[in-house]
Order: sequence, then structure tokens, then C-alpha cells
Amino acid sequence: MHPDDPTWHIRLAHEEDIPALHALIEASVRGLQANDYTPAQIAGALGTVLGLDTQLIRDQTYFVVEVPGPAGSEDAKRSIDRKVGCGGWSKRKTLFGADKASVREPELLDPATDAAKVRAIFVHPDFARRGLGTLILAHVESAAYAAGFCHYEMGSTLTGVPLYTLKGYVPVEQIGVPLHNGESLPIVKMVKSVEENQ
Repeated sequence: MHPDDPTWHIRLAHEEDIPALHALIEASVRGLQANDYTPAQIAGALGTVLGLDTQLIRDQTYFVVEVPGPAGSEDAKRSIDRKVGCGGWSKRKTLFGADKASVREPELLDPATDAAKVRAIFVHPDFARRGLGTLILAHVESAAYAAGFCHYEMGSTLTGVPLYTLKGYVPVEQIGVPLHNGESLPIVKMVKSVEENQ
């Protein structure tokens, strides 16, 4: 599938999507980040550093990508779409992390001076390397730009750095995030300005 494939359907995430998003994010982390993080790091990060921030759903800045169930499948017969990717942006100061993250900064950002936070982009392993991450990132940036933001920043996993670098993001800092199980998770703060990439 190509990023412009008409079978992709991207929409705002809703509260009822939360259980499926938790499952999608866990599958993505366990399936795609095992080459960059140890099992102990992944276990300690899931649900805290790597996970869903439901504030983004309440703010209507988080999106889910669906594809129809395979033809002839029970999902298709019931018109149930598979959630294969997700991601969003935030108008709040929190750079990364799920609801249970130790550091939360809920204060609102000023589009005139602050960078929108690109948050929690995950793709199901079965749909990796098909352009879906690029599609989500472009959609997220477009939504943040429409809200008045010209600068973006994110806390990227090591796995995401190559893609975001290709899309114009510049690494500025590596952060070692302490985890509840005594491990530390390396996260890379990356930034991008619209003016520099037009």
C-alpha cells in the first residue's frame, strides 16, 4: 500500500478507540523497536514513556488510521476497520509520554512563540515500511500548522529518528528517561521549522 492508497482512512481518535489504541501501540513497540531497546527497557517504558496520552484525544489532536478488514473476513462482513496506525500533536507543553508518565506539563502553548509537540506516532508491525508513518506525520504537521504553529518538536524513539531526519527534523538533545523498573530509555528531542522546509 502507498501513502496515498484510498484504503487508508485517517480520522480523529475518540474515547471508544482507547482500548484498541493501547493494543496497537504495544504491538508497534514490541514489534518495531526491539532492535533499538532491550526487553527490559520496553517493559519499563510501555504505558509510561511509550503509550497513549488521552489528553490528546480530549483536545481533538490525535488521529487513528484504519483500513477495511480483508475481503471475506468477519471484520469486512461487519464493516469493522482495522486500526493500523496512530499519532497526533499537542498544544500543551508535555513533550512525550502516556497518561502515567512521571512528568506532565499540561500548560497551553502559544503558537506565536512555541513549537507544537508531535506526539506518539505508532504503526502496526504488519503495516510497517509502507509509508504510513510519513502519512501520519504529514497529517499531524498540517493540523498543527492550521492551528497556527510554524515550529514542531518531538521526543523521538531511536527507531523513529531516521524517518524524522528524512522529513526535516534535526536532533538537538538525547534524553535518558528513568523508568520505574530501574532502566533508562534514550529519547531524542528533534525540532523542525516550517519556514526552513518550504
